[in-house]
Amino acid sequence: MFQFDHSLARELEGFYVPVQAAKPRAPRMVAWNAPLAEALGLPQADETQWTAWLSGAEAVPGSQPIALTYAGHQFGHFNPQLGDGRALLLGEVIAPGGARFDLQFKGSGPTPFSRQGDGKSALGPALREYLMSEAMAALGVPTTRSLAVVATGEGVWRDTPHPAGVLTRVAASHLRVGSFEWAAAHKGRQAVERLADYALARHFPDRMEARNRPLALLEAVTEAQAALVAQWLSIGFVHGVMNTDNVTISGETIDYGPCAFLDAYAHDQVFSSIDRGGRYAYGNQPVVCRWNLYQLASALIEAIVAVDEGDNEAARQLLDGFGARFEGHWIAAMRPKLGLTRTDDGDVALAQALFQALEGQGADFTRLFRALAASLSEGYGAVAAEVTDPAALQHWWDQWQARLASEPADPAERAARMDAVNPLYIARNHLTDAALAEAEAGNMAPFEELLALVRQPFTRRAGMERYEHGAPDGAPAHVTYCGT
Repeated sequence: MFQFDHSLARELEGFYVPVQAAKPRAPRMVAWNAPLAEALGLPQADETQWTAWLSGAEAVPGSQPIALTYAGHQFGHFNPQLGDGRALLLGEVIAPGGARFDLQFKGSGPTPFSRQGDGKSALGPALREYLMSEAMAALGVPTTRSLAVVATGEGVWRDTPHPAGVLTRVAASHLRVGSFEWAAAHKGRQAVERLADYALARHFPDRMEARNRPLALLEAVTEAQAALVAQWLSIGFVHGVMNTDNVTISGETIDYGPCAFLDAYAHDQVFSSIDRGGRYAYGNQPVVCRWNLYQLASALIEAIVAVDEGDNEAARQLLDGFGARFEGHWIAAMRPKLGLTRTDDGDVALAQALFQALEGQGADFTRLFRALAASLSEGYGAVAAEVTDPAALQHWWDQWQARLASEPADPAERAARMDAVNPLYIARNHLTDAALAEAEAGNMAPFEELLALVRQPFTRRAGMERYEHGAPDGAPAHVTYCGT
């Protein structure tokens, strides 16, 4: 019934332990991603059967549940033994087009890596990941996806009582920088080489013939992560917990715990309750990305120099070039947001000047770019209405107009192109929190309404004006939590 494979279990023995999911008390399907199930070629079954399978009440046919082991730098401090403390990899589904995807439970009960935790998830955080990952997919950002959320009929205690839920996550794989850190710390070079070959074959098969495969993997992951984080910044996304165990080899966004979207722009904006030093602030994400890649390089370096000692310098140069690589991806994401189709040497400075002018102006990140498109027909006043000081962006706007004049286009057509890449609807923090609170109380209507909007983020819907705005004036600062 399921086109399962278990290549990781076959090829990476020692990187996991078999574990069974906990049996739920009274499972109930809360969110089901039918389009994703169809795209994956999953079998036809009724809701009762899917609820039983995706709650742990019945074994998913063909699955071989395992908990993966990995290490990780958490807020800069190395923990040599982490692992799936509340997750189980069921296996790899082969989609109709031949692509391979992990199917994983999250919140399915304790494992040997739970570290005194209960291994469960509250329903709200499971639904949050479902919502956020669907929003990111609709925005074209590489991301894990969510197949389903099932309420288990049980309660969990997270400062206060909450209903429990199990999320089924879909990912290109769950290999992460922390996987390599664990292999290097516990198993040595041969295990790192084995893991590197598996990761390269699975995610970057065109590089399998490279002269130095571990170095080729480092370059591929560097490229994927630079492109990913550039996209985060272009949409105002703050991941919130960029520990190395949350950095995928595939370049997908993973772990939607304390993440959030910017309302008012601020380079140093932090939402996570545990990020007191601002390590994972919005504007610091490229710096942390590079730091995380250095940890991957440290785990790979023995394998790299075993091929050629001179490639130690190649690895160093690769990481030293991260800034330029990231900047290239960032401006490539920013040009269409600004209505630009051609490359100009001054584009980076122009885009950077926009954010410098926005600092302290209370401008809503998402609304601002829609206002820029509107200003093509309405004039600067459309932008002035978005900032505290109406004149704050006038000089920048004049520079932008001069740049637009270098590639003439019909203003309406240019505005339409901008609106096609600048979302109108995002998973705004205050609306997301309100929808999740209602969902945990048994009312799914607000969640489903918000989900429908973020799945089609570029098209205005009548009667949905409140979803276009940030939190009301005077609302308390938004704070996110990891949900464990």
